[in-house]
Amino acid sequence: MTATLNDRTSDRPRRSALYLPASNERAIAKARTLPCDVVILDLEDAVAPEAKDAAREAAVKAVAEGGFGHREVVIRANGLDTEWGAADLAAIAGSQADAVLVPKVNGPEDIERYNQALAGAAPDMRLWAMIETCASVGNLPAIAAMAKTTRLSLWIMGTNDLAKEMRAQLTPCRTPFLPFLSMAVAAARTHGVSILDGVCNEFRDLDAFEAEARQGLMFGFDGKSLIHPAQVEPCNAVFSPCEADLAWARTVIEAFALPENQGKGAIRVDGKMTELLHLDQAQRLVAVAEQITAAS
Repeated sequence: MTATLNDRTSDRPRRSALYLPASNERAIAKARTLPCDVVILDLEDAVAPEAKDAAREAAVKAVAEGGFGHREVVIRANGLDTEWGAADLAAIAGSQADAVLVPKVNGPEDIERYNQALAGAAPDMRLWAMIETCASVGNLPAIAAMAKTTRLSLWIMGTNDLAKEMRAQLTPCRTPFLPFLSMAVAAARTHGVSILDGVCNEFRDLDAFEAEARQGLMFGFDGKSLIHPAQVEPCNAVFSPCEADLAWARTVIEAFALPENQGKGAIRVDGKMTELLHLDQAQRLVAVAEQITAAS
């Protein structure tokens, strides 16, 4: 397993990733109609202990039935250190899910354990991991580096669990977590791992939600995980490329394509010094926008 798996999926739009309890059949049916980019069928926090086995069966069945269209379908498993984890991983490995999301990863050894548990899965099944423990914050580069040799391709921040473990307060500005958010994005980018921001608990106050989403965009997250369908559309709006940025991106691409600019590492575009790194950014922005349009 090499980084080529991640290379093929890193530019896929993941503006909105909606958690749904896998035990709720009506919620899953509604998810097939929502404009979210990712559906996460949850077997962990959203499911009571007595419903875990039934939820696992329901998640696998829902994936097999399909009907999710362009949306990625991910199943969040219980941890391997729980009584349900091994059965969850075995069932998901045999399913048609796009990825398995695993909780409370502390270090690279956890990624290796989960990767081994998926040994029999389809080659293109990916491993997503929650960054939600104090230990994980101290091991970000080492965890991200596992993407080179395992199925690991994406992180989701778990700020609620991190706040609980730290005994920190979850304020609207998320002050206690700002260093960790930037560190996580930097580590993920270093190793080609996609990364989604944590959930916002304010699902009735969409202004507060939008402010937090814009903060996540500022930090460089690819998108945000969500707990309510009402958050999907404002989240998509925040993380979609705006027309002004797309116009600039196309101008940069066209400028570098001119014969007189072939082979140059830096050129002047509309009076601004523009380098090849800006060309890479422009090409990615346009590619994401085209995928969003195609899925609409």
